[in-house]
Amino acid sequence: MSAHLVEIADAPIPPRAEVAWLTRPDGRRLRTALFAAAGAPRGSVILSGGRNEPIEKYFEVIAELQARGFTVLAHDWRGQGLSDRALPDRLRGHCDSHEELTADFTALLDRYQARLPPPRIAVGHSMGGCLTLRALVDGEAASGRIAGAILSAPMLSLMTRPMPAPIARVVARLSRLAGRADRYGPAGRGRPFDLPFEGNILTQDRLRFTRYRAQVAACPDLAIGGPTWGWLDAAFRGMAVLARPERLRRVGIPVVICSAQRDRLVDAAAHRRAALLLPRGRLVEVPGSFHEILMETDQRRAFFWWAFDDLVAELTR
Repeated sequence: MSAHLVEIADAPIPPRAEVAWLTRPDGRRLRTALFAAAGAPRGSVILSGGRNEPIEKYFEVIAELQARGFTVLAHDWRGQGLSDRALPDRLRGHCDSHEELTADFTALLDRYQARLPPPRIAVGHSMGGCLTLRALVDGEAASGRIAGAILSAPMLSLMTRPMPAPIARVVARLSRLAGRADRYGPAGRGRPFDLPFEGNILTQDRLRFTRYRAQVAACPDLAIGGPTWGWLDAAFRGMAVLARPERLRRVGIPVVICSAQRDRLVDAAAHRRAALLLPRGRLVEVPGSFHEILMETDQRRAFFWWAFDDLVAELTR
């Protein structure tokens, strides 16, 4: 398979795109895409989507960042999008550990650092926000390569109702130890890209919801289904690292956390706690928003863009 981007009429490929594979030591190929700013750049953004979010889903966001004068580096996490999958069944959303994914993130910066004009800003949503913060905690914040970060509804604590979170963590760990890491978790096989707009808990914007479904229909290889027990166990272990105050206090760069008021996937209480523990943390609550803030209605998305522009002003003053 060649490295390419999928275009549909309602979601054209942003201009000045350069797509490539990043091959890791284990042979896995990760899809990357660099979108150059028009004219003299004001800086660059490393854009990391959430679970089941390929580069294509963020074409609108990428174009908006380019319009603001930023070069954008986007990527598919291993195991999703057009990056190599961990299991023969492409629909099984699986990963072995967050350490593996953050090592990929570091390799991504190694490859593209020279082509990312400063200040470099990390933008991550949900799982991508969790992994971005983990990379910062593990050394990227101190490396000087990233000047600031803005995280959209980062996955710092999962909503597990009706099962209490402590029990869910134990069940995921025991399932992994029992050799069921590659089996579908409690959500089952699942095909979230087939669900109707009515009753969804991701966004209240029908156009953006429908557009992503059309992208997946145009290229079914973009999609993944439900998470495996291994993915869940890795998520719980990764979130536990970010719950330790001493780890968050290592991050000396500005970090803005945008929290969706009506989120039913991740716990907003963890956002408030992290914002207080991060030395330069700031919390922005998005009134009325479902989980996918950047795919929400324009009125709700405006809170993210206000926070982004404010962070840029802080970094460039």
